[in-house]
Amino acid sequence: MEQGKWTRRGLMASGAALAIGGGAYALKGKSGPGMNFSHSEPTVLARGNGAEPDTLDPHKASGNWENNIIGDMFIGLMTDGPDGEAVPGTAESLSASADGLTYRFKLREHVWSDGKPVTAHDYVYSFRRMANPKTAAQYVSILYPMKNMQEAASGHVPPEAIGARAIDDLTLELTFRYQVPYIRELLTHYTTFAVPRHVVEKYGEEWTRPEHIVVNGPYILKEWIPNEFVRLERNPRFFDADKIAVKTVYFSPTQDSSAALKRFRGGEFDLVTDSVPPQQIRWLELYLPHELRLTPFILSQYVQFNVHRKPFDDVRVRTALSLAIDREIMVSKVTRAGERASYSFVPPGMPGYRSAEIGFRAVPMVQRLARARRLLDESGFGPGNPLLFDLNTSNTTETRIVSVALQGMWNDAGVKVRIVPSDSQIHYNLLRKRDFTAAWAGWIADYRDPKNYLTLFQTATTDLNYGGYSNGAFDALVDLSDQQREPAAREISLRHAEQMLLDDSAVVPVYFGVARNLVSPQVKGWIDNNVNIHRTRYLSLNRAIRTV
Repeated sequence: MEQGKWTRRGLMASGAALAIGGGAYALKGKSGPGMNFSHSEPTVLARGNGAEPDTLDPHKASGNWENNIIGDMFIGLMTDGPDGEAVPGTAESLSASADGLTYRFKLREHVWSDGKPVTAHDYVYSFRRMANPKTAAQYVSILYPMKNMQEAASGHVPPEAIGARAIDDLTLELTFRYQVPYIRELLTHYTTFAVPRHVVEKYGEEWTRPEHIVVNGPYILKEWIPNEFVRLERNPRFFDADKIAVKTVYFSPTQDSSAALKRFRGGEFDLVTDSVPPQQIRWLELYLPHELRLTPFILSQYVQFNVHRKPFDDVRVRTALSLAIDREIMVSKVTRAGERASYSFVPPGMPGYRSAEIGFRAVPMVQRLARARRLLDESGFGPGNPLLFDLNTSNTTETRIVSVALQGMWNDAGVKVRIVPSDSQIHYNLLRKRDFTAAWAGWIADYRDPKNYLTLFQTATTDLNYGGYSNGAFDALVDLSDQQREPAAREISLRHAEQMLLDDSAVVPVYFGVARNLVSPQVKGWIDNNVNIHRTRYLSLNRAIRTV
């Protein structure tokens, strides 16, 4: 899922109610979580959450900041456990056919927050909704393994043709085109969540308004003040409601990580996820060592080129800019939280996979810069005609620092760069529309498999193939991996595809991320994990513990 923590497509105007992105609504008379509850309350949790959500519709979201909220409201066939691992959600059991292409799920008996039963028919409706081109689901490509999903999303077959059917009210059958060894993790993803047909069809785009929304998860939306907070309340009809300690949770956008740190230290936030200012890491390690949580994270941060725009249609230009980036300096002097320099696109942590690698890793920077200048000269750029371009970035504290460092490194190669920041929502909207020349981006694993990264660059991946990369040989290798039942053969195909991607400099990896969280000692139940997912239902608060 997109990483970057996204100005809204619209702005609040004089406190009037205003629909934004099909889901956000401004209400009068509210100002923020610090003004709405006493921080001594043991059942109210305040979370700093990176960016402002673009939507809370599970079938239209695409960012990790949205996932944090949506995953508190809805629960899928599988769900995220306290440690981020996939555990049973609404499915009590599953069985697979002998060929590994068809799965049957027995659903637990449970209800929507309005009391209506959740059935297998709700799941069929929801998968068909994802497949319907009219839904404009940004993330539909993650479900292309399902039978006829890609064809339906392209408008070639009706949504009813996809591999999803209800055997009875509590039995769901899903059919795939090929084996999906990551099926359990895939089914924790919000694109696979059921949504309430009776509410969606009644209210249309406004079904996620607080006064309309119906959910099947631990919490229900009660209030959304854009750019201030989203407030959720415990859902009394959730099947595990009696085990939930936190009754109210506030999610607030924290694009400015320095401001988020001040609010955390001032007691406004109980925790802040993935929003810690790099320049404060050493201070935090000294003075708030128990609150600072740095954890290896399945996150790849990279530079993305639009290969359909000059001069980035030229592989020599893309390669020159990759050569000029000193990744070791970036992680040791700029980000400084334990990130690892990356010469691969697929991050560590993928079971049974050894990544491909950019060939110049061992080449000294002096030689790399010399080669970069030669490639630029061959491409028609030099002292008398320097390469000039805009670098689109999100407007987070970390990204501002990283983009300035990239600007300086490319300047050493004679390249002039103008940094163009925007809020994370707008930034990733621009990327999906390919309305950029070069951009900073990040991708967090939706499931622990290299295909989750490589499929981003397949021709058929439309919106999420930001740069418009299209290579038939690359596509064929990724497709071949889907048909290979032997894990070793599948790994070879995927590694060769990744190597092709790197050799084409279609993407320029810079570093692998670290989850940087701030967690109050009063928060109990938090477990560090490499997908950085921490559902509120597993957390509790002990307000008797002193904080700094």
